[in-house]
Amino acid sequence: MRAASATPSQHDPGDAEHGPERRLGAGLLLATLGVVYGDIGTSPLYAFKEAVRAASHGQPPSAVAVTGAVSLILWSLILIVSVKYAVLILRADNRGEGGIVAMLALLGARHAKPGSRQALLLVVGLVGAALLYGDGAITPAISVLSAVEGLKVDAPALDRYVVPITLVILVGLFLVQSRGAAFIGRIFGPVMLVWFVVLAALGIGGILQAPQILRAINPLAAVEFVGHAGLGVGFAMLGAAFLAVTGGEAMYADLGHFGAKAIRAAWFGLVLPALMIHYFGQGAILLADPSAVENPFYRLAPDWAHYPLIGLATLATVIASQAIISGVFSLTQQSVQLGFLPPMRVVHTAPDERGQIYVPTVNWLLAAATLAAVLIFRSSDALAGAYGIAVSLLMAITTLLAGLVARKWGYALPAVIAVNGFFLLIDLIFLSANSVKIVEGGWFPLVLAGAVAFLMLTWRKGNTCMEDARINQRPSEPAFIERLRTDPPITLPGCAAFLSSATNGIPLPMVRVVDRLGALHARVLIVTALFEETPTVPPGERAEVSQITPDIRRVILRYGFMQSASIPEGLRCAVSSGKLPEAFTEDLTVFVGHETIIPVSDRRGMSDWREALFAVMQNSAERTGAHFCVPAHQVIEIGTEIEI
Repeated sequence: MRAASATPSQHDPGDAEHGPERRLGAGLLLATLGVVYGDIGTSPLYAFKEAVRAASHGQPPSAVAVTGAVSLILWSLILIVSVKYAVLILRADNRGEGGIVAMLALLGARHAKPGSRQALLLVVGLVGAALLYGDGAITPAISVLSAVEGLKVDAPALDRYVVPITLVILVGLFLVQSRGAAFIGRIFGPVMLVWFVVLAALGIGGILQAPQILRAINPLAAVEFVGHAGLGVGFAMLGAAFLAVTGGEAMYADLGHFGAKAIRAAWFGLVLPALMIHYFGQGAILLADPSAVENPFYRLAPDWAHYPLIGLATLATVIASQAIISGVFSLTQQSVQLGFLPPMRVVHTAPDERGQIYVPTVNWLLAAATLAAVLIFRSSDALAGAYGIAVSLLMAITTLLAGLVARKWGYALPAVIAVNGFFLLIDLIFLSANSVKIVEGGWFPLVLAGAVAFLMLTWRKGNTCMEDARINQRPSEPAFIERLRTDPPITLPGCAAFLSSATNGIPLPMVRVVDRLGALHARVLIVTALFEETPTVPPGERAEVSQITPDIRRVILRYGFMQSASIPEGLRCAVSSGKLPEAFTEDLTVFVGHETIIPVSDRRGMSDWREALFAVMQNSAERTGAHFCVPAHQVIEIGTEIEI
């Protein structure tokens, strides 16, 4: 929302797209349905049931409770998803990219100094990013469990097979990740289109049985019930109703893949109407038959349709799970590029599609967490207690950061406080309601998120300590050049590239080669790869070359946080642009540092055990050469001990 007095100074999103222009066609809308709305689209499997149960204390639900639950869910969808995310948050893009990490980059928090306000902002943002990992473990578990539980409606004896079937489906889902999502992606959109049409059709059938449910469109129905039910019941119902909006955060996280126009068109054109009609239908079936509270979703369908509906629901939940898994992969890649996580092996499963990646380490850690959630909680009812708190905290953090982005862009403070403050208040109410579920299971995603956030902060702090140690060991350029002049090393044929994390000084591997071998190649490059706080950097702006001596050049390669850094590609860009003579890339040997961390207790930095943890992370990280796409036969590693 723009204040009349605002004068955006750096970037005014207005109504324009800031990523690549996308033609709003049927294909893009179908893809948006399949990826963005899988999670929120499968919420009807469990959200309304949990909200009514929370309001009824295990008794047959009253008409007032049913109407209040429907009204609360409808207005949550309108206020949180439609107004906050679709209208406002989608405007806070970083050159077309969305998500917590993109927002942190936009705010420049990556370079925060310790103890500054920016440092606190970075911690808050990293906690928000880590919460997505907790969400990523819970979403597949509760979605697939709730779909498979439909088997119990017609055959209660199958109850004991629900968990094993769920585990088999989830194991299969994580096993196929290495093949990429492209082969499944072709059916994502059409299946979700059918899913939303079926949701609406089921809802219409339910409404015809009890049209009085349409009174729930009045928000006073929700306000009155929550107000009269008492604080405990009201909070429980709010926490359960929040399950209906989980997945709304995907609209912002997937902004870069589909664009705001497609995300808004799919939401307002199909997803929101289908969900509203369906929740009306679930409420109506309970007004007509309160015993349907056991599973109102499947009770909406005629008996003959139960098993086909279970199959469709299972497909939809697999799609929802695939979308969140792909989102976690993308978040991991961004976090690695911006220096929040150690380098990991990233497999591009579809070279022509930027978002089609597979991160083996994250895949199997996420699989372990998801399967553990199923085995610990064993039902969607129990998992509902674990679900919601991570998302509600993430939404509150997103609202807060969006307000800071609005201020950075020059919007008037009163307008930012009024708009973002209103939505932050709503977020905090839902967060408070979900906080009562910590003992019931909310601890699970919080523990996962806390562990990831701690690892992120440890990695960042450890790298800062390492760079401080390197600075003390690196000779300056003038001192090193003078040394080469007064005591010339033996000249080796060919070219050498020394990778460096800094844009000045002489890299330690280069110093070691001269010290220990007394030799240096005829032509030398000092190469630094930097990740900018923008999603992409065009090839024409990739390389910056400066001359240290006629035979030694410094090359700085710049990449966006959504790109993979390739030293060979960057050097080709430098040559093709005329900034670097081709002779400097012929017969090239790449030297990289293999650093061994030596924790020193009497130095200021991190505690001993945290330094040991950083050392384990550093030793487990992907090797530098592989991370920067350098062929193995060209790489020579030079060992260095670093005391931190």
